Amino acid sequence: MEKQKIDVPVMADLFAKNEKPEYLFWVGSAGAFDDRYKKVVRAFVKILTHLGVSYAVLGTEESSTGDVARRAGNEMLFQMQAIMNIELLNGYEVKKIITCDPHAFNTFKNEYSQYNGNYQVIHHTQFLRDQIEAGNLKVKSAIFNEKTITYHDPCYLGRANGEYAAPRKVLDFIPSEKKEMKRNKSNALCCGAGGGQMFKEAEKGDKEIFIERTEEALETGADIIITACPYCMTMITDGIKYKDKVEEVKNYDIAEIVTLSLGI
Repeated sequence: MEKQKIDVPVMADLFAKNEKPEYLFWVGSAGAFDDRYKKVVRAFVKILTHLGVSYAVLGTEESSTGDVARRAGNEMLFQMQAIMNIELLNGYEVKKIITCDPHAFNTFKNEYSQYNGNYQVIHHTQFLRDQIEAGNLKVKSAIFNEKTITYHDPCYLGRANGEYAAPRKVLDFIPSEKKEMKRNKSNALCCGAGGGQMFKEAEKGDKEIFIERTEEALETGADIIITACPYCMTMITDGIKYKDKVEEVKNYDIAEIVTLSLGI
């Protein structure tokens, strides 16, 4: 199938024409560089386009939020990144930020304010929930009718920010059977990538966390494991490969399962 070409608006281009979009869509490092997560970004952009949302991206002006630097203990680098990003965002008069990355969501929402970075920060699961509840998104495909879905709670969306309802509200919108893992919501097990673990070897132990979490997901009998974080997607995808379940079990981001159900 030929891919639909979408012209993604860039903040600098709009600003040059004295246009101010309602939202800045923060793509994040994974969305920019990871081949698998680029598909998630494309899926969410298709939804924004479908809805006619006023948004823009920073394009080549986007940098790291500094989240990983802070988690890894490099506070100076985090502060440098934060101050640089805030100067850029405030220069563009950004008020609302949407992101698919809970790590960026947490950093913008809870850590940038001490450097005069005050924004309304929205995770894409929250945005999707609001659009569904407003009646702006309607299922056109029943391709998941006979599928069983389980959802993995990202740490920085769940425990760090108390958001458990939004992703589940979105999944309620998808006709399918839902099964919770034995550890879920505030008791959910980390995927194993948080706190900078994504970029280092795991400590020695009986079992790596991503394997244990994938096993919990597989125990539900789910055909599809839903994630809502680029780190979680990487770890769960690796877990599915490790358990040799690539043919039977799929890992989708919540934006992808919405676009498939919308038929867009």
